[in-house]
Amino acid sequence: MNRQKVIVFLPAYNEEESIGEVIKGIPRDFHNSVEVRVLVIDDGSMDATVQVAKKAGADFIVSFEKNQGLGAAVRTGIKECYKHGADIGVMIDADGEYPAKQIPELLQPIFSGEADYTMGSRFLGTIKGMKIHRRLGNYCFTFIQSLLLKKWIYDGQSGMRAFSRQALEHAEIIHDYNYAQVITLNLVRKGFRVQEVPIRYQVRKTGESFITFRGYLSTVLPAIIKEIRRPVQKVEIDYSAHIINQTSKAKNQLIQGIYPSNVHIK
Repeated sequence: MNRQKVIVFLPAYNEEESIGEVIKGIPRDFHNSVEVRVLVIDDGSMDATVQVAKKAGADFIVSFEKNQGLGAAVRTGIKECYKHGADIGVMIDADGEYPAKQIPELLQPIFSGEADYTMGSRFLGTIKGMKIHRRLGNYCFTFIQSLLLKKWIYDGQSGMRAFSRQALEHAEIIHDYNYAQVITLNLVRKGFRVQEVPIRYQVRKTGESFITFRGYLSTVLPAIIKEIRRPVQKVEIDYSAHIINQTSKAKNQLIQGIYPSNVHIK
């Protein structure tokens, strides 16, 4: 089959202290049929985020003149991945909380033809340092999402996801503040298959999140209601578009435990 182009995109806002290490930690050579590139969406940063990202090896950088919000940054990342010809787009937060080295695991269900959209699940994996109010908030919003989808989701707010090319093409984020719930609702309702992959999560050591619980209540809940009410059309999905030969270097690494293939199937 043709070589698969994977673009890993990082939405970033004032992440000069962490983004360099995240970019350096992205696996670039884990499969002989996979080409990896890195895209940074700079959401109006006022620090040296862009300069640090360039030095660390980012292949593409898109900068907003002013901060537009995480939802807007992710929407742009998805569009840019598609525009640059990505077969698969991977999103990972730039704050160092999510393990870039587990990107091959996140991709595995798509490469095996079992999923079109994957999410790294902190609650199926390990969580270090998450405060109780954040944990409860995650449980609450994930439970709402599961009820609406009639499908059990363990971590609806994950900042680590992968999208097939068709998912990149059809994904819609209807508000700028955040993306987490609405994009999953949107894709699953259109017929895309979702899987969660256990990941090892550790709360950020530098900076602070600009997503607040009050912002979620005032912005995300209305967006969830709007998304679930709007009509969507089912997509005719090519389930074999990204299947690759699993007898390669990546398969051997999975077997050896370098990238443990511990996948929870939805």
